[in-house]
Amino acid sequence: QVQLVESGGGLVQPGGSLRLSCAASISIFRLRTMAWYRQAPGMQRELVASHSHFGITIYEESVKGRFTISRDNAKNTQYLQMNSLKPEDTAVYYCNAVDEATSINYWGRGTQVTVSS
Repeated sequence: QVQLVESGGGLVQPGGSLRLSCAASISIFRLRTMAWYRQAPGMQRELVASHSHFGITIYEESVKGRFTISRDNAKNTQYLQMNSLKPEDTAVYYCNAVDEATSINYWGRGTQVTVSS
């Protein structure tokens, strides 16, 4: 069982920045991929960014150049640095991880990001 705990969401003005964190309960070396998804009201959950242990990083088109996914292996934590935030980035952001050994998908509970003036 892998637990993922997100933090760092909040209310920010357009053009502002936030950094989301996701702490994993196991070594992230045991995770095939780690990712961030988001879900806006009335919308499907969508991939924002992901990083695999093969070194492949993927970004959703609308966040390229503004968001950066990274990880701190020593802290078993991944991050999502979000710059130049727009109102359309408003959503609940979820941390996701796939266990290398079992291929089970794990999700955090989500953290709310609201971009508004």
